[in-house]
Amino acid sequence: MQLLFATSNINKVKEIQSLLPEGFSLLGLNDIGYNGDIPETADTIEGNSLLKAQFIAENFNRICFSEDTGLEVVALNGRPGVRTARYAGEQACNQDNISLVLKEMNTITERKARFKTVISFFDGKVFKQFEGVCNGCIATEAIGIDGFGYDPIFIPDGEVRTFAEMTLTEKNKFSHRKKAFNQFLEYLKDNK
Repeated sequence: MQLLFATSNINKVKEIQSLLPEGFSLLGLNDIGYNGDIPETADTIEGNSLLKAQFIAENFNRICFSEDTGLEVVALNGRPGVRTARYAGEQACNQDNISLVLKEMNTITERKARFKTVISFFDGKVFKQFEGVCNGCIATEAIGIDGFGYDPIFIPDGEVRTFAEMTLTEKNKFSHRKKAFNQFLEYLKDNK
């Protein structure tokens, strides 16, 4: 079965590809020649995930899935949350976002946080969502070179290393994205 993942983020495509069992293949938006923006105007992670899936299904007449992920920091009242990718501003890069979180957390000792991923599947008729969560904490500095996004400052529960210090296989043992994707795969297998 071929799946279209409504993202142009090659790191996310690689991470999901590493989770696919035999018999499934994955395309990203780059593979279908689309490199435009997809509206993310919802107030929730669930809402943005749905908007992306609907946009691709309706504009390309393709069955697809999308995901939206947010970092929710307890001491920051759940921020960055739905603004995770644009926390330091619309044109912010990963380093800008990381720097802002570390600055805001500078004097805070309560560092609990979680990553939440919501995958939305939409085929033009059926809409389903699947959620995965990874609890952890925010490091006091960025450490590691692997991964992407906030990986250099997120330490999952049960670990002393950040996601950016782990291989993709190690990260997938904790991954919020993997947890949501596993539920999605079960749904696909049951509804072929």
